[in-house]
Amino acid sequence: MQINVSGLLKDMIGSARSYEVDEVIDVMGEGTSEKVSGEIRMIHTQRGILVEGDLQTEVTLTCSRCLEPFTCPVTIHFEEEYIATIDILTGLPLPPPDEPSAFTIDTQHVIDLGEAVRQYALLAIPMKPLCQKDCAGLCPTCGRNLNYEACACPKKAVDPRWAKLLKLLEKEG
Repeated sequence: MQINVSGLLKDMIGSARSYEVDEVIDVMGEGTSEKVSGEIRMIHTQRGILVEGDLQTEVTLTCSRCLEPFTCPVTIHFEEEYIATIDILTGLPLPPPDEPSAFTIDTQHVIDLGEAVRQYALLAIPMKPLCQKDCAGLCPTCGRNLNYEACACPKKAVDPRWAKLLKLLEKEG
């Protein structure tokens, strides 16, 4: 996902351009590629190019309850400034950015959005992904997927310390 920004760097500060994105990249960093689509906007800043984007993709995740793989839609919103490393007019190198992990524009005036999109996509993935909102999960005794079939395992035994309270509830009901 590379874009040459030499034309935008030659424009006045504040100049902007929009691009449609329809690329296939390795969002999860696992060697599998997913289609990423959406729109990005680039704005020329004092230090380089500010990139804002709203992208959509789908990733394969494992459900945290039933452990089945499923496809999860992911919306990626990112805003990142890419710092110029070469002066566009003179061709002389610029001082390196203060932040060691800053994204930079390479010596050919090309921005590679792949790493930023990957990082923001990982942040957009739910911490406990569910294949469906009401996923029943696995039986803790036999391990059956309760989304497909019920199991015949006995109900969990009541802790004897709480048994008398359970009897009180049964009397009221």
